[in-house]
Amino acid sequence: MKEKLLRSAGRLIPPEKKIAEEFSRICDELVAKGNVTLSQRDDLEKLIGKNNLPMAEDNNRNFARFMNALFMEYSPEVFVETVLWVFNAYRSHGFNPTYWAANLNIWLKNLENDISREAYAQIYPFYNWLIVNIPLFTKLTDRNE
Repeated sequence: MKEKLLRSAGRLIPPEKKIAEEFSRICDELVAKGNVTLSQRDDLEKLIGKNNLPMAEDNNRNFARFMNALFMEYSPEVFVETVLWVFNAYRSHGFNPTYWAANLNIWLKNLENDISREAYAQIYPFYNWLIVNIPLFTKLTDRNE
């Protein structure tokens, strides 16, 4: 399963430098908008567990920084390993795998509204890859307790 993730991540084409720079310029704005949208969800506790909003907000800040660094110097191995680490860590704190689908869709909507079409076209595949692979991330981080 992990090999499949590495192969598919290896087929992603990193955004051009000017696109990565555009993303970098609006990261903080995207984080702020995303955190507001996430915090207003009626199903928030089902997504992140009880009293985990600060952790979810931190995740968005760290996620933006990570994606920014990834776009500047892409490494499929770092991408896969980091996502698996995040899934494992956050799930151990009560986050439901559906959180990532919900949150990534918030990111995509904000990206579509706030960056150029060219930037969206180059960045979208990374977010789509994350969404499509949620079942694999979940399976690889399931605990058999």
